[in-house]
Order: sequence, then C-alpha cells, then structure tokens
Amino acid sequence: MAWKLAQTGKRILLIERGDYLKRERENWSTEEVFAKGRYQADETWTSSSGESFKPGLHYFVGGNSKVYGAVLLRLRVEDFDAVRHPDGIAPEWPVKYDVFEPYYQAAEELFEVRGARGEDPTEPPSPKPYKHEAIRHEPRIQALSDSWVQEGLHPFHLPMGALLDQDETGAATPHSQLLRCDPFDGYPSLTNGKSDAQVICVDPALKAHPNLTLLKNAYVERLLTNPVGTSITGVETIIEGQRHIIRGDLVVAACGALSSALLFLRSASDRHPDGLANRSGQVGRNYMRHNNATVLAISRTPNPTEFQKTLGLNDFYHAHDKSPLNPFEYPLGHIQMVGKSDGMQIEAEGLPGFLQWLPEKPFDWIAHHSIDFWLTSEDLPRPENRIFYRNGQVHLDLTQTNMEGHRALREMLRTICDKGDIHPHLMDRKLYLGKNTPIGGTAHQAGTLRFGEDPETAVLDLDCRAHGIDNLYVTDASFFPSIGAVNPTLTIIANALRVADHIAVRLR
Repeated sequence: MAWKLAQTGKRILLIERGDYLKRERENWSTEEVFAKGRYQADETWTSSSGESFKPGLHYFVGGNSKVYGAVLLRLRVEDFDAVRHPDGIAPEWPVKYDVFEPYYQAAEELFEVRGARGEDPTEPPSPKPYKHEAIRHEPRIQALSDSWVQEGLHPFHLPMGALLDQDETGAATPHSQLLRCDPFDGYPSLTNGKSDAQVICVDPALKAHPNLTLLKNAYVERLLTNPVGTSITGVETIIEGQRHIIRGDLVVAACGALSSALLFLRSASDRHPDGLANRSGQVGRNYMRHNNATVLAISRTPNPTEFQKTLGLNDFYHAHDKSPLNPFEYPLGHIQMVGKSDGMQIEAEGLPGFLQWLPEKPFDWIAHHSIDFWLTSEDLPRPENRIFYRNGQVHLDLTQTNMEGHRALREMLRTICDKGDIHPHLMDRKLYLGKNTPIGGTAHQAGTLRFGEDPETAVLDLDCRAHGIDNLYVTDASFFPSIGAVNPTLTIIANALRVADHIAVRLR
C-alpha cells in the first residue's frame, strides 16, 4: 500500500513497530532461527486451552514476509464461491476472481515471481505468462516429479518470490541475489534474495519517493476518532516510551490479521464501546490460519537437493468432481515442498517414533535422505475462533476445523510417496511451525475483520474501508471471508493494490 500510494505524490507515513531485521550470520542458523526463535516477537499469549505460547509474529520492516516461504499462488476461481467441507461451508466472497485477476498479475510482476503457466490443472485463468521462468527442479526433485507424472498426477513448478537468476543449467548466475544453497524457507535472507515487502516495496519506494517517510520502532497503541466516531482523527503512537498523536487524512491498518484486530479492539471508545467498526460484533472473530503441517519422509536414494522448494501438487485440491484423482467428495488441499531439513533441525525436532524406526542412523544421514513437504488444508471461519483481550492479556481461541480433509490429504501424500521411491512414512516437523502452538501456529493468519456489504455481518466494506468510519482502511488478510488452501500472500498483495487504486481515485 505504501509503495503504491507513494506514487500519488501525497505525503505518506509508514509506521513500523520494529526496525530493520539485522543482516547477520544468525540469519542462516537453524538453531537461532528455529530452536531459539531469534527473530520471533517476544510476547506471550494464551490459547483457548489456557496454555501460554509465543505467537509466530515478526516485528520488522517487511513484517512476517522477512521469514515467509515466498510461495505466491493465486486463490483458485472456485475459492471465491461457497465450498462444502465435512465440517461446514467455506463462505462465498462478495468480490470474485475476475476483479482480482489484473491485480494478481500486477502482484506477480511486482514481486518478481518465478513460475510456469499451464502445468497445474486447478490454475485460474491468466492472459499473461509469468515475467520470469520457473525455478528449475534439482535432479532428485525432478525425478520425484517425473514419477508422479507417470502415476497420472500433475506436479507443477511452484510460483516463487525468490530472486534467483539461473543460467542454462539452473545454477545461480554470478550476480544472482539468491543462491541455491541459501537457507530460505522460514529464514531471513542474508543476501536479500527473497521477494519480501522490505526488499520489493519499502526500500525502493523510499528511494524513489521523497514524499514517503518510514517511522521505525513505533508502536500504535490506538486509533482516535472524532466525537461522533465516524472518522479517525489521530494515531496514538508510542516512540521511545513517549506517547505521540500523529494525524493524517487517511489511515490504513496492515498489521497482520491478528494485530489489526487487536488494534481495533484497543481503540474502543464511548462511540465504539466494543472496538472500532464492531457494530457486527465480528472484530477479532472468524480467525483462520489453514490446517498446516510440515512432514519429513525418507528417500530410498539420497536427496542432495539444495533449494528444495520448487514443486507443488494440487490433484487433491477440489472435491472428486473437479479433482478426479481425489477419491473423496470434499476438497483435501494443497501439497508443496518445504525447505530442506538439516541434521540439527532433525535432532532439535525430537522425533522419538522416528528414532525408534531408525535407531542406528545419525541425524545427518537422515537429513541427507529426507524429502520435506508442506500440507495445507482449508480452515473454516467460526465466530468462536477469535482473538481478544481479557484482563489486558491477549487470548487466541481456536477450535480446529476440517481435520478430516487434512488427515485425508496426509494419507494421499503417504500413498503417492511410495510411488516416488520414498518410504511411505511421514514424520511431523513441528519445530518449523513453532513450539507449543496449535497446528499451524499463527502462520497464514486471516479473517478477523472480514469484508462484506452488510455492516451487521462484516467489519469492512467491499473497498476494505471500515463500516461507519470514513477514512479507515485495512489491507492485510483480515478481510478474507474464507481462506482456500493455498498460501494467502499473493491475495493480500493483490488486494492491497486493488484498494490502493480506490484510495488513489479518492485522493484525486
């Protein structure tokens, strides 16, 4: 949003809770990043079961995108319609794919996505190719892809926000920002080789537009309104322990679905006693985060792959009628590769069942034979799944939904692994998702300020402006009414560009 609005020439202030993530050797340390959570927010929240946990949030310029996996998929066309699951129906979107399509294209071009059209049968229509060719599979992953094709499956090259320039062999060119050997998925990029919000948007916009200012290490405590509660008049911000009121004509919240909802709740007033724009009672509710799982399988042959995150599979994405290889009458979800395990990760995971299976094998041997997958199934929005304050403490209530589909997806992966010269055993890599959190942790957070035309049932209108507050917009995944089963980031970017166009017209 800041990148786009800076082009209007208006004075734009970007308020960031943290600072730049330090470029240091620890960016690539498995122990520091995963085991110690070096870059994770130092906060403690309470789950619905009463247990304390640290949320998977990162307060830096670029936010959570500094450590995201950079898979940039479009929602499928069918995701914008109502989708039936065993636990209920994922609701329809009030704005459809045709509106989002040009913004998806713009988002792919902006974030320098590497991809290939036409490989994935669930891929939504796009009139243009990717700007950059897909990142090529390394030999072991290519062999896996070939074996799945022989089984009638349709593996595809993942669309990646990875700034890898390849030569004719697929190796990194001498001037590529990303190297194939870089730790990538879940790590900060020491070489700035990841298409994150800082590298792609913030820094280039600051360089090109003197009307854009970045304010770092500034925590927005609350938003203030006029006496009748219809307009934001001030942004109450804490900087070095001092409270300041910052004023502007328009305010855009993009703190992440969880933190934006908390901001709305902290901003309660006489006119908004239950939080800003909460006439519907839905602020903080309908929280979704996908049913995510990271699993490790053992290849019968070694897997020396360095950049593993290149392959995806959507043959079980829809119900049987649209995904013929899915034997179930409901959707299962999406499969993709995840960053390669190393011996330290495997040792830190603590996999007793795994070690009983191969007690004589060292961790490095296991890592050398590992093939790692990320499974994503749709999570359904429920009002009782919500984030809120109780006695000044953050609570996140979460009851899992659609686990039947998630378990079925895992079983399908186990079955097809055996067809790809992989032992049909899947072990959970829980450390990747964060310790002591519900499945998926806070990855892929969405839905806490959903959009819709009716202020009785939605927090935001179709332009993602808060119902009843003329100058307040939201452009993170809060607005999602449902989440589909692919990574949400490209949809967040596309929607921010869509809303930016609306705001730019308003500014004119």
